[in-house]
Amino acid sequence: MKKFMNMADTMVAESLEGFVAAHEDILTFCPQRKCIARRSLRAGKPALISGGGAGHEPLHVGFIGHGMLDAACTGHIFTSPTPDQILAAIETTDTGGGCLLIVKNYDGDIMNFEMAAEAARERHRVEMLFVGDDIASSLSNRSGKRGVAGTVVTEKLIGAAAERGMPLAALHSLGSELPERIFTMGVALRGASVPELRRPIFSLGPDEMEVGVGIHGEPGRSRQVYSGAAAAAREMCDEILAACGPNRTAQGLLLVNGLGGTPPAELYLMYGLARRMFEAADIKIARSLVGTFVTSLDMQGISITLALLNDEQIALWDAPVHTAALRWS
Repeated sequence: MKKFMNMADTMVAESLEGFVAAHEDILTFCPQRKCIARRSLRAGKPALISGGGAGHEPLHVGFIGHGMLDAACTGHIFTSPTPDQILAAIETTDTGGGCLLIVKNYDGDIMNFEMAAEAARERHRVEMLFVGDDIASSLSNRSGKRGVAGTVVTEKLIGAAAERGMPLAALHSLGSELPERIFTMGVALRGASVPELRRPIFSLGPDEMEVGVGIHGEPGRSRQVYSGAAAAAREMCDEILAACGPNRTAQGLLLVNGLGGTPPAELYLMYGLARRMFEAADIKIARSLVGTFVTSLDMQGISITLALLNDEQIALWDAPVHTAALRWS
């Protein structure tokens, strides 16, 4: 399987180099290129920092900018960033308001962000917020739901609140409520191929789909017969509705996300199916987002995220944002 790269061990660095160059109006490298930061920082605003392994682009570097993150740290493919990278991000972006570390619920990410936070607390106020929205992992993962596409929703809402002047403790409190409101389910028709292997991590037959996939190329929780888009959408939406429970009075934000190898036409087809299914269950879809935002390299797959938001959270979603991957005024 051919890829547009020179060598596997330099792919991440070369990709980040091009990314910053393409968006140099809003992005810059931190010292020693340990992370990427917002070019213009606002004094006194709590700094929002996230990160994870490469291979999930545009997450997280694509969401640095006004209304979202102040910095992001990128590790090797599907590998957590190191504590010194995270510490560099804290040192670079804390302008007096402290730092909120937004961490996807994976053991490696949690461990490294916690180590960096401990080291930074000698000189900085640091809080940690854990993101979890993947309902497929809620039973099998000992620490609860993994952080997947719902991370974008969390970073957007927290980012808007920070721009409004919300202090660090209140931002943490706002974010802590979100895992109970955001639900994601994903399926794949082909596994991700990592640069070193140049072949899919897992293989599927022509009539198979992997249900409950994550974003690190790992297989899902079951393998089922693929019988078309409507059946796949029904599988995901039924799981999400069951996870939501009876409390569905809030407004729905529907995010249909491509996992790297799914074209826009298929994403919009799935959005239409999912929206009709949720509306048939008396959920009002008030806001929508369709595209490729949180990937697993080139996995041919899709995830559906339903966020049940109150009026204030909808207003935060609507607030202006200007990043490489998400922008509106």
